[in-house]
Amino acid sequence: MPTVSVKRDLLFQALGKAYSDEEFDELCFEFGLELDEITSEKDIISREQGGERAAGASDVVLYKIDVPANRYDLLCLEGLVRGLQVFKQRIEAPRYRRVKASGGETQKLIITKETAAVRPHAVAAVLRNISFTQERYDSFIELQEKLHQNICRKRTLVAIGTHDLDTISGPFTYTAKAPDDIRFAPLNQSSQYTATQLMALYKTDSHLRHYLHIIEDEPLYPVIYDSNGVVLSMPPIINGNHSKISLNTKNIFIECTATDVTKAKIVLDMMVTMFSEYCAKPSTVEEAEVIYPDGRCCVYPELAYRTETLSGDFINRKVGIKESTESIAGLLTRMCLRSEVTGKGDEIRVEIPPTRSDVIHACDIMEDAAIAYGFNNITRTTPKTYTVANQLPLNKLTELLRTDLAAAGFTEALTFALCSQEDIADKLGKNIKDVKAVHIANPKTAEFQVARTTLLPGLLKTLAANRKMPLPLKLFEISDVVMKDDKKDVGARNNRRLCSVFCNKSPGFEVIHGLLDRVMQLLEVPPTRNHGYHIQAAQDSTFFPGRCAEIFARGQSVGHLGVLHPDVINRFELTLPCSALDLDIEPFL
Repeated sequence: MPTVSVKRDLLFQALGKAYSDEEFDELCFEFGLELDEITSEKDIISREQGGERAAGASDVVLYKIDVPANRYDLLCLEGLVRGLQVFKQRIEAPRYRRVKASGGETQKLIITKETAAVRPHAVAAVLRNISFTQERYDSFIELQEKLHQNICRKRTLVAIGTHDLDTISGPFTYTAKAPDDIRFAPLNQSSQYTATQLMALYKTDSHLRHYLHIIEDEPLYPVIYDSNGVVLSMPPIINGNHSKISLNTKNIFIECTATDVTKAKIVLDMMVTMFSEYCAKPSTVEEAEVIYPDGRCCVYPELAYRTETLSGDFINRKVGIKESTESIAGLLTRMCLRSEVTGKGDEIRVEIPPTRSDVIHACDIMEDAAIAYGFNNITRTTPKTYTVANQLPLNKLTELLRTDLAAAGFTEALTFALCSQEDIADKLGKNIKDVKAVHIANPKTAEFQVARTTLLPGLLKTLAANRKMPLPLKLFEISDVVMKDDKKDVGARNNRRLCSVFCNKSPGFEVIHGLLDRVMQLLEVPPTRNHGYHIQAAQDSTFFPGRCAEIFARGQSVGHLGVLHPDVINRFELTLPCSALDLDIEPFL
């Protein structure tokens, strides 16, 4: 869940009332939020970096509030205050309007065909005659960052650009060019750089380096120019310094470039609705035209209101309450969903504003009614039907095998589900192209590049970390591996496997073979070829030649066992011989 940090005194000033910490905690709970922490900037720095670094930091009290991940309208002080005020029935939810440019031409953003391969969509709007204070400005910048981390998926889906409209002139052009052909002074820099130089410059930047991968391998980089050739931004990396906004900015041009146009519309609506209250005409947003390469002209922001109808009985049944239709309409209105009784039975017409993109289904409306009613006010009842809980068969088999393997003298290990490409390929003597591994996009470290396809590397790493322990070392793990599977809707599947290793001065193949026999005995699979299990010689690069066997059970291959290849042992920084068993347990359910 996202956490919003707000200054307590500023929050209470906006709410028009001071609360004790306990009272505000209760208010948050009633509204479906959670007051996570009461702290200060000084406390945070002291805790994270030490008391010396905290000297001179602010003592202003901060409230850290946990917000549901889909409530983008609560990610800033303005939205939070507005929601609480409407909830407490102190104000009515504002109605947002899109207006035409007064006394001038509508701002235009022209998209060229070159953007199709990188970020094909864009939306735009203008906040006219806005008044900033330091607190409002900080909140405006922070909301952008919160949206970037949340719905924008770290700028991969949407990137927001905000510009001082008085420093630039339209129409604006959104195009894509070769990196060396783009040259401008980026935000907070006085010197000009090419896009290639900027990518190199920001590789060491603690903030921007996380976004470079989005476009760095593309032949063309997206860029936005004004009519004079001034660069506004190079999305999704950095804005230009020429058009940066400040406390004195009065007119803001907001553009959002995207790979997902629906997300872009939501992001733009959030930005303008949260801060249009500071405009000379509150709750109004000046429209902008976006012209696509095919000639289509779209006007943004949409600020679309839509209506849904549902019955009071539906909400009463789902929530477990007995409220009148009028009462339910009142509850929903307190959640910024203007509602009225239609007069047709118990039908309620609900208006969903552009700030509530999280409302998709009737169940979302029902949930808001439950929040406004108060979960603590719902009478506890015994369900009219009951079910008997039962353990998932695969998990039950896993727990039984774990117990018996431990009884056989093996120690259970629990290793990471993610590993490096080297762990599942090179170190095991395989080619990564031949391994059906699920790769992680933009991995944080080289240690977590792929989802494991075998449990063996994790156990061998555990052996290496414990090689000073008394011999023999006997480890096992029963967990899921992840395999690519085109037949699945997500393109991959989990597979529950058993893996064990034995490490001693001698390989101990007989110990691993004995463990296999014990496992099959527990699974009630007899040692016969036709309806039981058997092993036969096999070749596998992970195992020593002539010391590897494939395991067959009931006519299908279920795993391997054998003595590990010396090269494999050396690559995992081990010096003693090892034997291993790798078994798929799903066929035995």
